Amino acid sequence: MRWLLFLSRIAFLCGLFFLLAISLLIRDWANNDAIVSTIIIIGTLIGAVAVPLVNTCYLIVLFWKRELQSFVPAWLIGANMLFLVVFGFYLYLQNA
Repeated sequence: MRWLLFLSRIAFLCGLFFLLAISLLIRDWANNDAIVSTIIIIGTLIGAVAVPLVNTCYLIVLFWKRELQSFVPAWLIGANMLFLVVFGFYLYLQNA
């Protein structure tokens, strides 16, 4: 189950980049266009795939009646679930 820990870490980093991308929408604090485009691509495109995938894997592991916290730390699980809620809220606001 080390793959789940690895994917959880990737999803966490993508979630952080998503928050940075949201902050770039509010205020353009980065002067370099290459950095801005990298943050937006990692945060929105890769994060839109990684975060729901990891949370789906969490559900699959829980359905197998295994203890999820023995594979992934509880704070990482909570953070990835929080990022999924933020993604959902963002998508709702974009399509409303």
